[in-house]
Amino acid sequence: MEEGHPTRDPLEDFLKACGVTVRLEEAPQDRFAELPPIPIAAHQPAKLPKAHPRQPVVPEWEPPVEAAPPAATAAGQAAIHAAREAARAATTLDALHAALASFEGCPLRETARSTCHGEGPVGAAIMFVGEAPGRDEDDAGRPFVGRSGRLLEKMLAAIGLGRDEVFISNVIPWRPPLNRTPSPIETATCEVFVRQEIRLVRPKVLVPLGGAAAKTLLQVDQGIVRQRGRWVSYALDEHAPDDTIDAVATFHPAYLLRTPAEKRRVWWDLLAIRERLESRHGLPPVR
Repeated sequence: MEEGHPTRDPLEDFLKACGVTVRLEEAPQDRFAELPPIPIAAHQPAKLPKAHPRQPVVPEWEPPVEAAPPAATAAGQAAIHAAREAARAATTLDALHAALASFEGCPLRETARSTCHGEGPVGAAIMFVGEAPGRDEDDAGRPFVGRSGRLLEKMLAAIGLGRDEVFISNVIPWRPPLNRTPSPIETATCEVFVRQEIRLVRPKVLVPLGGAAAKTLLQVDQGIVRQRGRWVSYALDEHAPDDTIDAVATFHPAYLLRTPAEKRRVWWDLLAIRERLESRHGLPPVR
């Protein structure tokens, strides 16, 4: 070996050729100890931006607000006025039904197959009023002849009454297309006729069936769940507030077909109606 030249390690040359820059020693080495100390400030957490109160999530779409009832329009007022004149001129049920059959102020008559007049005797023990005819009623031209009607007849039989002893009608005499909810103007126009029908029949007890009929006839804002079973006085004539009859709303038979558990509540209502007919109107007890 010549003096002045360092001894070369062939292994070192090989490792460098392979890209190895650091060799692992036989004894463990603490490489972190070889690093310069990290300032303490570096260990402190970074300051986060101040959190803002959580804002409520606003939906991108909201149901449209219902417009004012069309009855407020000139055409709506004219239709209601025409209905009122036609109904007031009828002094018998036959005359009222004839006036209704010829009335052209409600567009529902153009889409319905028939006009479902109320039926039953004048002075009936009970007058039931639903909202509008269904498909079976539209086909037959009579109120409550489908499944709801058959259930209603069973309800009456349970308190000792037959269909021929009661009067059955609807606020709307024409079936709305696809059984849709009648519009405010359609209801306001047709209710004029059913109110005159109630005046002419003069039942001992008026029973609106379902929330829509109860809100229309009894002019209440409560739903049928809260309104049912509550007795109120129904004024037969707005100009004679003391001329009243007893009225109480209950569930519609169509609702009972969908919710059989509510039949017990209607049973309580029917018993209360029967008791009132016996105590106030001399109806003989059920045998």
